[in-house]
Amino acid sequence: HVQLVESGGGSVQTGGSLRLSCTAATSPRNCMGWFRQAPGKGREGLAVIFTRPGDAMYADSVEGRFTISQDKAKNTAYLEMRDLRPEDTAMYYCAAEGLEAYCGGNYWGQGTQVTVS
Repeated sequence: HVQLVESGGGSVQTGGSLRLSCTAATSPRNCMGWFRQAPGKGREGLAVIFTRPGDAMYADSVEGRFTISQDKAKNTAYLEMRDLRPEDTAMYYCAAEGLEAYCGGNYWGQGTQVTVS
């Protein structure tokens, strides 16, 4: 079982930036990913990073604005978000070791809220 804890959410103005963190209690062996869910909408996969060799993939909706990275020594994945827009407002979730797209389908964090106004 991999416990995940997200942090870094908050309120920001349009055009602003935030960095989300997701720390795993144990070292993920395969992947970590980021998702979001806005009110009344389904969960959307945003980005995934593979533990080895560190390749990353992004959803079209965020490519070029969001960057996923990892610090293996800290068991932590980051999501750097810039040029934020009101439509980025959502609860953001971290995932690990999943076999579905963007590493989903297995372990999840509790979420961190991002509000853009």
